[in-house]
Amino acid sequence: WQYSIGSPKSAACRIKIRYSNDYIAYNASWVPRFDSSEGSSRDMSEKSPVVVQGTAVASPYDHASGVQPAELQDSSGEFTRGEKQEVRCRDPIFAILLYANVGAIAAVVGAYGTKEFEDAVSGASDLSGYLYAALVTGSFSIVFSALGLSVMMACPETLIKTSLIFVVIMSGVWAALAFWAGNIIAGVIGIVFFLLMCCYARAVWSRIPFATVNLVTAITAVKKNCGIIPNAYFMVAVAFGWSLLWTVAFLEIWERTSTCTTNSDGKDVCSPNYGYLFLLFVSYFFTHQVIQNTIHTTTAGVVGTWWFAPEEAGSCCSPAVKDSMCRSLTTSFGSICFGSLVVAIIQALRQLANTARANDDGNAILLCIAECLLDCLASIVEYFNKWAYIYVGLYGYSYMEAGKNVFTLFKNRGWEAIIADDLVSNTLFFVSVCVGLLSGAVGVGLAVSTDWFNPADDVDGKVACFV
Repeated sequence: WQYSIGSPKSAACRIKIRYSNDYIAYNASWVPRFDSSEGSSRDMSEKSPVVVQGTAVASPYDHASGVQPAELQDSSGEFTRGEKQEVRCRDPIFAILLYANVGAIAAVVGAYGTKEFEDAVSGASDLSGYLYAALVTGSFSIVFSALGLSVMMACPETLIKTSLIFVVIMSGVWAALAFWAGNIIAGVIGIVFFLLMCCYARAVWSRIPFATVNLVTAITAVKKNCGIIPNAYFMVAVAFGWSLLWTVAFLEIWERTSTCTTNSDGKDVCSPNYGYLFLLFVSYFFTHQVIQNTIHTTTAGVVGTWWFAPEEAGSCCSPAVKDSMCRSLTTSFGSICFGSLVVAIIQALRQLANTARANDDGNAILLCIAECLLDCLASIVEYFNKWAYIYVGLYGYSYMEAGKNVFTLFKNRGWEAIIADDLVSNTLFFVSVCVGLLSGAVGVGLAVSTDWFNPADDVDGKVACFV
């Protein structure tokens, strides 16, 4: 049922109640209301955002109880219902593939890459200044990120509107720069894109209050369970270490498998072995996708527990954080690896097409079209996986079962979910850009005011800003 306090056009609070045999849940969101004492409407941004959690009547919701989220009914009469799955390892073969992948790369580095790495390090210049700058700017970025969360909590609707306008303006700037550079085709494409973004902004403007509630709820859940933040930073460190390890292995395999010839201009031209190159790309993207999706699945489990059982998810090291991380790394790890491998294969094919086009292997137009199509396909599958891993983190589904639930969800409530998610993503991107610019300003200050960088390196403000 849905109830509105006040008349439908001037409701102060809209409440939805979902009921099943053993479960009642509710949520509420503030919408603009009419104040009879002042005779004027007040915008939602003038009121503090309200976060309402679901409440189970029988027993607290967790992954071991029999109480399940209620059925969500849409106007067509169909239902989307998540159910707690029995505890067992899902899709274990794909977890084994990941372990084999990491082991193979480590074996290559151990067998061939140690000497070359030591020689490179012994002959390298002093990079301690770059390390200091990275540590300082990284520390400032953490502070700026925390401030960004506070700003998003204080004025979420304003930020969502600002980020949406920012995207529209940037599309217009792109068109203007293209015409200024004399690229007529890119300018025309930019104008079309700008007009489409204007239509999109107008169409979704009424959805901003709903996206605001989603954003505030998500930030509140993360702040209540801030233990997932160190986990995220740890995963970033793991991803960085994997990139270094893979790079050493890549260079060794490239050197041993590529075929080099001298062209008519006297330059050496090397053609890679595309079979090995494809496997290397799959290896790299596979592991990186697993790292990203593990923290995403963990966060989904934590937020789900916070929503239905707040007493289990109300502190930094709450049981929800530990249990969700444990599930993501054990019983659900195979499902995470399954979806990650699908995306990795598509990304590897896209990168292979890009490499072939860059090497001018012929059929450049066909390769460009293939790269574009693969890029679109990868984006679609990544977005699909983001929702599938929510089912994995909340209920313990296998990847295929989670995918079926996502298809049903999109069939019933697809546009509502996609639009709200896109608006929130735009906001997070806008805040990330602001944090990056502020951190870059700190880097420029370090380059100008310190002697950390070797004068022979000729480091200017632009390089420091990038660092």
